[in-house]
Parts: sequence; structure tokens; C-alpha cells
Amino acid sequence: MTDLNIYNEDIINLQEKALCVGLNITSTNKRTDNISIDESMEELKELVRAAGAEVVGELIQNRSSIDTATYLGSGKIEEIKNYAEGLNATMVVFNDELSGAQIKNIENIVGKKIIDRTMIILDIFAQRARSKEGKLQVELAQLRYRLPRLYGMGGQMSRTGAGIGTRGPGEQKLEKDKRHILNRAAVIRRELKEVAKNRDIQRVQRQKNDVPIVALVGYTNAGKSTILNEIIKSHPDYESEKEVFVKDMLFATLDVTLRKALLPNKKEILVVDTVGFVSKLPHDLINAFKSTLEEVRYADLILHVIDATNDNSDIQKLTTESVLKDLGVEDKKTITVYNKIDKLDLDIYPKNQEDLVYVSAKKNVNMDKLMNQIQDMLMEDMYKVNLLIPFNRGDVFSSIKDKYVIDSFEYTNEGIDLIVSLNEMDYNIYKEYIKEV
Repeated sequence: MTDLNIYNEDIINLQEKALCVGLNITSTNKRTDNISIDESMEELKELVRAAGAEVVGELIQNRSSIDTATYLGSGKIEEIKNYAEGLNATMVVFNDELSGAQIKNIENIVGKKIIDRTMIILDIFAQRARSKEGKLQVELAQLRYRLPRLYGMGGQMSRTGAGIGTRGPGEQKLEKDKRHILNRAAVIRRELKEVAKNRDIQRVQRQKNDVPIVALVGYTNAGKSTILNEIIKSHPDYESEKEVFVKDMLFATLDVTLRKALLPNKKEILVVDTVGFVSKLPHDLINAFKSTLEEVRYADLILHVIDATNDNSDIQKLTTESVLKDLGVEDKKTITVYNKIDKLDLDIYPKNQEDLVYVSAKKNVNMDKLMNQIQDMLMEDMYKVNLLIPFNRGDVFSSIKDKYVIDSFEYTNEGIDLIVSLNEMDYNIYKEYIKEV
């Protein structure tokens, strides 16, 4: 069988130099998002740097619509050719997803490697994915991206291991026979189903243990991983080795991680860190990671983390909310967490509210308030009761003690008198023991 392994570890000995190119659509009815071209281009440059390349220049064209053949006008493509040569750029990166025909046409004129925004994001994911599931999901997204472009990408598909944008399933082989892509994609889907089955088993076990799950979501580089690392320090089993990787860059971590933490009332919770979002996140990538993001569906509470220092925080908030809506969890309990307030003047952000908190995870500012708000939100659906359990029902007391943090208890002549907060299901199970006042 043809080898379509994408996990070749490419090392860029000579850092690639990228010219970033964007299109500013001036016709308002053809705009696809609210982010400005300048903001979008800044994000593209950050993505390029995250992929390991040096940004040497930027060029933007204002047009009322996209040119179907070359994305930009033919005159602008010629300008790009001359500009790229003058900058000694090794590749040109476009701020939107291009068709195979557009890539081929532009490459024929410019004579350099042509990369689009989707290829850059896929490349970053290919570099960063560590778990088996993450690697399979990235490979599937790459295959879906490349399949319709096999006969349009020209020289781009004939390069193997040539740096950014080429990390992926052996391009020459893909060009020879697209059946190999379809076969490999089928194999990956079967493997992902097996991984999903194992995750479902683990999830059922967690649900049996009735441990609340708190999911961190948000834009990439908002500080989700830093918040997770700070929260898990509350657990008695905490070890520094359990912390997740943190770096000030887009998509520093990709794989979903689950860690234990302890609320102020000593109730144990599980905290889930998920992959971050960006504007124009490739559709295939959203589909590929949907099974992983579905962990959010089973969370009892969502922490929507936002970078308080980012000028585009409102737009980033909408981007994340859009993905959550796609997952069908837009109505789930949510605390909005504005992070990185240590970089702001302390008098310019509002006071904390019931479902809104301002923190600096890095400086441990207001993290105690966040933990209290998490506790309050999770306890909203709990019933605080005074139970009197007969001595001959020690099994009931044992079950409650194993599952909940008991506020207080004492042995009386009538039985075990305790105060505890129960979820609705257990409230109905144990309501016969509720002590009458």
C-alpha cells in the first residue's frame, strides 16, 4: 500500500521568507467577517511566524470582489512577482483559501511557492499535534484540503518535504492516484471512531463518578493553558509535570488535555483545555476536530477565555461563540474570563460580575475569585439538605461521603445527622432522609 505518512519531521535549516498578501473586499455585501483587513493581516503574519517563517513584506489590494482566476487582479500579481523577488522571498502567503487553479495560475506568474491561509494553519497543526488522535485529525484535514486540488496545484504538489505548506501526505504519490487519498481517509476515519469509542467509555466512567467538568474555550493565545496550569495547583495531587505547554504564540498547544482541580469547598472537578480558534478557521479543520471539541458538550460549565489586551477581543469573542453555536452548546452555563489584566491599567476594566471575571493567570490576580465563581455556578443546581440517616443504612452515608463534600455531620441517638449539597438526581434518591425542621 502506498505510504501516506504525514509525520515526517521536517527541519527548516534555512528559514523561509514570506511575503504576506491580502485582499480587502470593498463591497460590503461580499464581506465574510467583521474583522478589518489590517487586523486580519496581522493575524496572518502571526500565523506565518508560528509556522516557522520570517515575514519580510506585506501587500494588500482593494477590490470589489475576488478574481476567480488569480484571486487578485493580473496587474497586482505581476507586482507581487517583482516585490517578492526584491525581498528575496521564498514564498507568498495569501490571506484566504485559494482554489487549486488559483494556486497554479499565481505560481506560473510569480515563480515562487504559493501558500494560502488554510495551508499555513494546517502546517502549524501538523507540527504541533502530539496525541494519536490529534495527528489523525490533522492528517484527515490535510487530505480533505488536498483532494480537490490535486489537478490544479501544479508544481506545488510535486514538492516533497520542502518546508512550510508541504508537510503532509507524500505529494507525488497523491498526484499519481487520488484513490490512495480516499483509502487513507477511510482508514483514518475508522481509527478515529475507535479513539472516540475509548473516549466515550472514559466519559461514561467520569459521569458515573459525578465529577463536574469545566471546559476552557477561546481564541488561540488568549491564555487558556496558563489558566489551566494555575487552576490545577489547587489539587493535592498536583505536580509541575502535569502542567501543559505554554508559549506566547498562536496554537502553542493543540491536543485536548484533562486535569484534576479542587474547588474552595474541596469538591473535585475536571478541567478540559481545548484547541484555540482563529478567524477563518478552515472548515475541514473544524470538522476534523469536532469529535475532540465535543468534550465541551459534556462539560457542566464553560470558561470562555478572552485576551483583555487584544484590540479585536469583541470580534474574537464572536468567533468563539460562533463555533460554540455550531457545537450546539451556546446555551450552556458560561463564565467569560478576561485574561492578561496585568498588562492593563487597573482602572480601565469593569468589576467582576456573576458570569464575568477579570484575571491575570500569569500573575495569579483574581484567580481566587474565578475559582469561587466556578464553585458558585456549579452549585446553582445543587440542593443543600439536612439528612438524618439511620445507623442501619451506613451504606447510604458511605455513598454520599464518597461522592460529595459533606459540610458537617454528627452521630446522634436517632442516626447520622449531616448537611450536604446534592444534585437533583441524588436529591430525589435520598429525599426520604431529609430531616424535618
